[in-house]
Amino acid sequence: MELKIFQVDAFTSKPFGGNPAGVVLDAKGLSENDMQNIANEMNLSETAFIVPKDEHNYKVRFFTPISEVDLCGHATIGSFYTLAFKEIISPLEEGVKKVYQETKAGRLGVEIHYKNGEIRKVMMEQSKPKDLGIVEDIDLLLDCFNIEKKDIGIEEKFVSPEIISTGLPDIMLPLKDKKTLDSLKVDFNKLIHLSSKVEVTGVHAFHLPYMDSDKVYTRNFAPLVGINEEAATGTANGGLVYFLKKGKYIKGKEILSIQGESLKRPSKIYCEVSKDNGFYSIKVGGQARIVLEGFMYL
Repeated sequence: MELKIFQVDAFTSKPFGGNPAGVVLDAKGLSENDMQNIANEMNLSETAFIVPKDEHNYKVRFFTPISEVDLCGHATIGSFYTLAFKEIISPLEEGVKKVYQETKAGRLGVEIHYKNGEIRKVMMEQSKPKDLGIVEDIDLLLDCFNIEKKDIGIEEKFVSPEIISTGLPDIMLPLKDKKTLDSLKVDFNKLIHLSSKVEVTGVHAFHLPYMDSDKVYTRNFAPLVGINEEAATGTANGGLVYFLKKGKYIKGKEILSIQGESLKRPSKIYCEVSKDNGFYSIKVGGQARIVLEGFMYL
């Protein structure tokens, strides 16, 4: 069996930046075991498997090298950029085309933004935000990252780490200094234990330079699902913009997450949040670049 597969760098406009994802545009006929084996062979943080239903609706499943996950931001951006670039989704000269992906996290909209006939960015809707509580065992969290309680917070204020989900549950870990964020020494075995104990995908550590900043610096760690650190994380940044907005740490509706610096794969994740009738709506997105196109023989 001949299978066409792509490697796409998401949340960047340049090759060798952002977060690479595997993309299979037509996964019809593949078994779950096939998908898991392909994801393991690709050995990227996630590989997306797409089954087109019609031009506006796509069924998508996401696999890390070791397990399936309900949703993946960077693989979504890479997938729908590729569908649009290959004109499987018919292009526009100007404007926004909206399509939908059916995932295990629900049916979610994806917007493809065009300007002068080119794809400018891809934005994805996140699941409805869920507040899943604060981290009770703060000492275990501190041990995972070799930090002290005084390191946690925004500006000079202590801010409790919380578990947020906009598709996947993650611990939001605010750090007062960027130097602390940049120099984290992670005990991955302890982090696996913590993640399993509180039933999260991982930890999204961040530094907000000041209240109402238009950018935030982030790092994401998810060893429980086989990803020690990720260069760009769509779902976790969706949870982060919600965390910042509901806590009134930002006033506006947009923030830019800078991630991947520690991995020398700089990423820019555009995050949007709005509130209507008491309900939050979250979108994340960015640019992408196909870096590899070829065939896998099964």
